Amino acid sequence: MSKTISILGIGWLGFPLALDLIAKGYQVKGSTTSLMKIRKLKQKGIQPYHIIVKENGIAGEIKEFLEESEVLIINIPPGLRGNPDINFVAKIKNLIAPINKSTVKQLLFVSSTSVFEDLEDFPIINDTTTPLASKNAGKQLIQAESLLTDTKSFQTTILRFGGLFGPNRHPATMLSGKTDLKNPKAPVNLIHQQDCIGVINAILNKDIWGETFNAAYPDHPEKETYYTKICEQMGLPIPQYDYETVSKGKIISAALLMEALEFEFKFNLYSI
Repeated sequence: MSKTISILGIGWLGFPLALDLIAKGYQVKGSTTSLMKIRKLKQKGIQPYHIIVKENGIAGEIKEFLEESEVLIINIPPGLRGNPDINFVAKIKNLIAPINKSTVKQLLFVSSTSVFEDLEDFPIINDTTTPLASKNAGKQLIQAESLLTDTKSFQTTILRFGGLFGPNRHPATMLSGKTDLKNPKAPVNLIHQQDCIGVINAILNKDIWGETFNAAYPDHPEKETYYTKICEQMGLPIPQYDYETVSKGKIISAALLMEALEFEFKFNLYSI
């Protein structure tokens, strides 16, 4: 009998991840907040569930969604950029009780490198760096990570991705044509959608739980240099920068991930 994996959040990353896992022989359950997507998921071989994780509880068939699954991948966006008043930590807390009552033994939490602060000296962030974000989104992610790793009834691996790019998504489209952009000299920390899927597969294949990995492509050009080149490549207006304010940033090292998972990145920063 093939292993069953539940993916909470079938979106831009979760959908191609689910298809990839199905192609590899896994049974995949997927949740969506949109009833419109249920038929599409079913057509693609994903067992669909309409689930909405709220601050005051969970709407939907969470028990059935987790039933018979050995692995749960939590891949729900905090949504704090658009709505800073959201209590993402409360949402994650609401998941713990139903997970505890389920067959889930391993959990993969998709987090973000925003848990680390941007600084003027562009520190190299590795597996020993303590996350000390000062912004609300980063702080809430740190708390959410701790909630899950402190729960001992299942093993949690934290996977912190840098900025995501890939099909129909690139930060350049949002930055294009803007003026007075901050941090022109800051290093870029990005990862392609297919490499994200590759990393998750590597964790599943090697059965590595109870770890924390930072994931970004191991090339970190300056923001100004990179986005000028990408915008030219994409035929978009080039952004203009604020050179008066000192740039702040960081360099995300994926050295631990590459060593522990024997992982090689396949998509460079210009794979658009």
